[in-house]
Amino acid sequence: MERANLEPAIKLIIAEIHTRLSEATRIAKAAEACVQNGAIAEGVEVSMDIEQLIYEAGRLHDAVSLLNRMRRDQD
Repeated sequence: MERANLEPAIKLIIAEIHTRLSEATRIAKAAEACVQNGAIAEGVEVSMDIEQLIYEAGRLHDAVSLLNRMRRDQD
């Protein structure tokens, strides 16, 4: 992959990581609100949606790390 393509791809992937982690933060806040109001089971249930987002962010981070290594190797 050419360097000209790597940098825009890295930027896009970082933005996707941010999107997923922002969504995970929103869900965590909702889960915390449930728990603070005494709805423990509901809070835990709401928080379950975070797992997939964190998994996806992790895989995207793996991809961006690989692309960055490729970019550095071209220097």
